[in-house]
Amino acid sequence: MKVEINSTALADAVAWATRVIPARPATPILSGIRLEAIDGTLQLSAFDYEVSARHHIEAGIDESGSALVLGKLLADITKSLPSEKTYLSTDDSKMTITSGKSTFSLQLMPEAEYPDLPVVPAPLGQVDAQTFSQAISQATVAVSREENRPVLTGVKIDFSGSRVVMTATDRFRLSRSSFSWTPQQADVSTITLVRGSLLRDTARAVDEHQNVIIDFSPDTPTLLGFENAGRVSTSQLIDGEFPSVDRLFSDEYPIHAIISKQDLIDAIKRVSLVTERNAPIRMVFSGQELALSAGAADESQASETLDIDMDGEDITVAFNPGYLIEGLSAITEPFVRMKMTTAVKAVEFNGQQEADSEESLDYRYLLVPMRFTA
Repeated sequence: MKVEINSTALADAVAWATRVIPARPATPILSGIRLEAIDGTLQLSAFDYEVSARHHIEAGIDESGSALVLGKLLADITKSLPSEKTYLSTDDSKMTITSGKSTFSLQLMPEAEYPDLPVVPAPLGQVDAQTFSQAISQATVAVSREENRPVLTGVKIDFSGSRVVMTATDRFRLSRSSFSWTPQQADVSTITLVRGSLLRDTARAVDEHQNVIIDFSPDTPTLLGFENAGRVSTSQLIDGEFPSVDRLFSDEYPIHAIISKQDLIDAIKRVSLVTERNAPIRMVFSGQELALSAGAADESQASETLDIDMDGEDITVAFNPGYLIEGLSAITEPFVRMKMTTAVKAVEFNGQQEADSEESLDYRYLLVPMRFTA
């Protein structure tokens, strides 16, 4: 293999592909990245049995061929190359990387031992990248960190016609984002369950100037694919049944409170300074005011009052401040509507553009109140 390539393009492609290589691969061979020079392109791929990544960039190919080398080491080298052009060449045992006056030699890994990449499923539909990224950042707010319950580490994605709904829960809260997309078939109806961490990683790496194509085949319902700007990745689906959560949304909420989102977040951060981590903060809704407080009588205390627009009876609820801030921060609108039934039932949070407008249901965040002592 002999290749001439732009150094910046190479560094970007290697960084994107090697992001799927785990810190501790199941076997040493999975720490590799495969390079193949063919037909005027350098093709890069990485795979760890759960996630795959493949990309290609234009290159001057003097001699076709392929090589498997340590991915993270190649990423470190390529991001530090000094010249605009880089030259790659291989012999029987090593790959030589030359850029300007710098030269590196990497030992080749046995390509025969590297697993075959999964076949990318057929396209299911597409969505603009910004909508895709925002929906994932909202849905993954409530993804569980409990690895012993894999189903709760996932995001349920419901594809139904021109609408996609993403849902996650860790049993204490629930986040749901919805968006419109363009399906390949108008009557599409399918459900997948994907690890939230993999979705986050995919969303962070997309080119927001191009659409994201989502790939899935009901005939082989174990893999979800994502294509964007020439980059293709796949994620293995979680095998399990996501809990039934629709019943957690109340049909009617007798109490509504509309608050400036940023003012509420800032107040929560200030009041929670006196509490230990995850200790509840109290929220007393009375008239057209919200009083936030934290801390016990024999400890440090803090309180703050905000003006609100409230409809319904007075109510007092308490929440984990970290969960509150995470859910509120995912709201893109400047105002938040809190919808409540009782002090112990889940509260729904929605965003809205104006203080007197209707709430948006594109993002719905449910949070279960904590027990507290007066």
